[in-house]
Amino acid sequence: MYPTIEPHDHGHLDTGDGHLVHWEVCGNPAGKPALVVHGGPGSGCTPGQRRGFDPERYRIIQFDQRNCGRSLPHAADPATDLTTNTTGHLVADMERLREHLGVDRWLLYGGSWGSTLMLAYAEAHPERVSEMVVCGVTMTRRSEIDWLYRGVGRFFPEQWERFRDGVPEAVRGGGPDDLPGLLAAYARLASDPDPAVRTKAAHDWTAWEDTVISLEVNGKPNAYSDRPPADLLAMVRICSHYFSNAAWLEEGVLLREAHRLAGIPGVLIHGRFDLGSPLDTAWQLARAWPDARLVVVEDSGHTGSGTMREEVLAALDGFADR
Repeated sequence: MYPTIEPHDHGHLDTGDGHLVHWEVCGNPAGKPALVVHGGPGSGCTPGQRRGFDPERYRIIQFDQRNCGRSLPHAADPATDLTTNTTGHLVADMERLREHLGVDRWLLYGGSWGSTLMLAYAEAHPERVSEMVVCGVTMTRRSEIDWLYRGVGRFFPEQWERFRDGVPEAVRGGGPDDLPGLLAAYARLASDPDPAVRTKAAHDWTAWEDTVISLEVNGKPNAYSDRPPADLLAMVRICSHYFSNAAWLEEGVLLREAHRLAGIPGVLIHGRFDLGSPLDTAWQLARAWPDARLVVVEDSGHTGSGTMREEVLAALDGFADR
């Protein structure tokens, strides 16, 4: 990967509805514009996410999505209202940031939840996207959410029962088959006024997330729980908020509207052993997006590997002078 570099410009974008979205710019001010779209939702941007870009050839833009990272107000505060934090709001923030920074078209790079948000943005504003590099492809369909938070339990039944039982039975919703009710209950617990309740909910949620990636021998262990307490709580609040509402996306809309990506070159990079986001999601998208190339990484799961990093570098280097 390229060396870590520091931002030469940064600020907060006022969205006009009570949010200040943190952004920063690194690399060559006259280089090819590229936007890094982080995952989670709610994980925030990090310096490592820009190390796939050649800083001599790219103008690298990062931002913290609403209520996480250095954006304000922060979701770790249970008083922070998440009502105006939806996929539609984030797409609008990205477009507002593009205009604020004077970018005509930009490359989009990201993965996991970030891939869902990138697809939503690109399908809404295809004329503003030059290329896309997508890792760990997700489209946040209800079927994908059901798999991640219940279906994977076939491999880890004991751990899944612990995840389920993190919410008292009386407040789970409509019974054991009501997964949105379970996720919504976690969202309520993560917003509880009692810090002990919030902390336990965040621990129980990320314990399950870490279980899902626990078989990835080349990935990062405990990737979800290994973050400062405030950032951990913010991520769990935002994740449970989004996934209990199916990210406010009509079921299957991103795949159905993939024809809008025609003319945008894309590279989809997906781990063969991604248990939480199985490969068929990336396969379906590649078949529906005529200008996308699917790269299957044989030694990777959801959290990546050395080989996946090499594929990211190759894709971004390949687009740098385009």
